[in-house]
Amino acid sequence: MSKLQHLIPLIERLDTAVVACVGDLILDHFVYGKVSRISPEAPIPVVRISSQRSMLGGVGNAVRNLSALGCSIRLFSVTGADAAGIEVDSLLDEISECESVVLEESERQTSVKRRYVAHGQQLLRADLETTEPLSDATLAGLLQAFQDVVGQCSVVYLSDYAKGTLGGERAAEFIRVARAAGKKVIVDPKGNDFTRYRGASLIKPNLKELAEATGMPVGNSSEQEAASRKLLEVTEAENILLTRGQAGMLLTPRDQPSREFVSLAREVYEVSGAGDTVGATLAAALGSGASVADSVELANIAAGIVVGKIGTAVVDRSELVREIELRSSIVAGEKVLERAEAVERVAMWKRMGLRVGFASGRFEALSLDHLTHFEKLRADCDRLVVGVQNEGSTAAARALILASLFSVDAVVIFDGETAESLTGALSPDVV
Repeated sequence: MSKLQHLIPLIERLDTAVVACVGDLILDHFVYGKVSRISPEAPIPVVRISSQRSMLGGVGNAVRNLSALGCSIRLFSVTGADAAGIEVDSLLDEISECESVVLEESERQTSVKRRYVAHGQQLLRADLETTEPLSDATLAGLLQAFQDVVGQCSVVYLSDYAKGTLGGERAAEFIRVARAAGKKVIVDPKGNDFTRYRGASLIKPNLKELAEATGMPVGNSSEQEAASRKLLEVTEAENILLTRGQAGMLLTPRDQPSREFVSLAREVYEVSGAGDTVGATLAAALGSGASVADSVELANIAAGIVVGKIGTAVVDRSELVREIELRSSIVAGEKVLERAEAVERVAMWKRMGLRVGFASGRFEALSLDHLTHFEKLRADCDRLVVGVQNEGSTAAARALILASLFSVDAVVIFDGETAESLTGALSPDVV
């Protein structure tokens, strides 16, 4: 079995996670247009606006990713009493399985990042925000609401964008309440004072944040591990997960050796928001019972997918499964399954809303007609399973050849039973 195949059952369980999210809500506003001339008033391009759209940013982007993974979400944050805050509330209403406690502060401006984009290039970003810490009254209200429901959650995710929600000692207050309730806490940090996150289960800095927080060099893996272990001492955290862009990730547990995760990105179009995808996938996996190492493996796969998309995007469970299947299919033998494995795999595909096709036969002499039939059948479904009758001594070789076809997603050898019996067990949508 591929080293990634064991993650597929974990992906199916992601929707069992109930994630408490605390952090800074941001409204990401995109203005799209075209540039055909330079302004006569100054040496700057003139953008002729063609369209605009808004989406949730900050902890809101993590919420979008968690929703795409099927998780239940309990969100705690703050906005200003302004039009941007109303728009944020409206966007949150569109997120399924999300219960929000979003308090208003009349003196606060809802954080807005307005990006101007032309011909696929970002020309300018203009920010509107308040970065002052929450008032004591707002903090008390959020903490009380958080304490009331954290016991029903399976994991806590803190997303600090330095906009005030988790400023000062406020992060420590949420960590204290969460740990008292026996919950794991994941922190996406900001700034250079990581003592504010003392006691977290996992802290996820990038290279720049690690260097600033420790004052140590981070030019190579050994230096990065040394700095991560220093951060473990300072924060008393259980794990430091260092995100390193194209170099992948470095997981440093408190009492175990570090482990590197090589970047799985094929092409990089957009890194904005990728950290939220990583954090959300970590939270979903840990909250559904996965180990830290498996959770990081899943987050690494998700990161490789999301940076290949244009704009701030999300990753869903079917994309994670497909990525694992594609990487495993490089070795054809990984697609040859036992009957029980095939039944379980098909059931999972169908639960994820995928249409499954099935074809069976001896396939002793693979012909052009067979290949054409597989291509046509695969075009009518999302996954194709082929059953190979176990007659003679070549069944395993025939199965391996079939598994090498791109149009075939799984092969199962059936022995001592009719094709109808196997069809009944798999219950495909197309035969």
